[in-house]
Amino acid sequence: MTQTGNGDGPVEMIRVEGLRKRYAPDGPDAVGGVDFAVAQGEIFGLLGPNGAGKTTTIGTMTTRVRPTAGRVLVDGIDVARDPVAVKQRIAVVPQMSNLDRTLTALENLTFHAAYFGAPRRERRKRALELLDRFGLGGRESDKVNKYSGGMAQRLMIARALMHQPKLLVLDEPTTGLDPQSRLFLWERIVELRELGTTLLLTTHDMLEADRLCDRIAIMDHGQLIANDTPRGLRRLLPAERGLELLLESPTDPLDRFERRPEVERASSNDAGSGRWQVRLYGADEQLPDAAIAVTREPGGPVLAELRRIEGTLEDVFVHLTGRDLR
Repeated sequence: MTQTGNGDGPVEMIRVEGLRKRYAPDGPDAVGGVDFAVAQGEIFGLLGPNGAGKTTTIGTMTTRVRPTAGRVLVDGIDVARDPVAVKQRIAVVPQMSNLDRTLTALENLTFHAAYFGAPRRERRKRALELLDRFGLGGRESDKVNKYSGGMAQRLMIARALMHQPKLLVLDEPTTGLDPQSRLFLWERIVELRELGTTLLLTTHDMLEADRLCDRIAIMDHGQLIANDTPRGLRRLLPAERGLELLLESPTDPLDRFERRPEVERASSNDAGSGRWQVRLYGADEQLPDAAIAVTREPGGPVLAELRRIEGTLEDVFVHLTGRDLR
């Protein structure tokens, strides 16, 4: 992440303070007082069930929704006070394609750049560079109606980058894509972060969020209910965490672990060829000590592999937002 000039910490690209939105005077809050910040050069995930308030929150950042209370700053600019300046700094890639399918790929990009005032020669050069970066080089003269779904999605992101936004908002960027297209876009998203672009990502794909995001905020019923790194969010699970060991031993070593005070529960399976798979549960920070102690006992098992057992981001999401359909 980009640092401030005096080294005090990361530069903020987004700051949301006390954000509240009510669409009708006597209606409920769509967003009920939300605070968070996003650093420059960060991939920030905003997750939540349908109707959680994500779309309204993003709408305030992108100038489409005016807050009822609170304020939103993008690159230090108050969105409500100067929406024109904010629009120059942001780009949004919607979930549904809004490309002009009667135009070529190159025309889609250059017309977008012209709207933002880029000189003719510069916009053509930049368009060709972006088409190459997104695997569309040589197809710039094709009409968009000849593009596959994956190609169209890559073209939408390329178009969004034509005016070199500081903040890129991606709404479900890989929905419906094949694995190859999804992995390709993930790589491009990480590259954009490395180049200093800030990315705000909404997705229902928990693997995508876990793989890409530096931090994730989870919303529900208009409130921000969690905001942490993917690993930090997994620590919110009340379920037991533990260790899985692969041990070389002529006999089942389970009883050795069950005698350890650090281990609350243990199980074992015969993995064949003189190996045993043992799972230990208990106080997370003490389990490695128990594993080491047992392997050092006289005639103790030999440790071949070790991995940490953790819940998934999907487990966290369901734990925090519930199982009810929305």
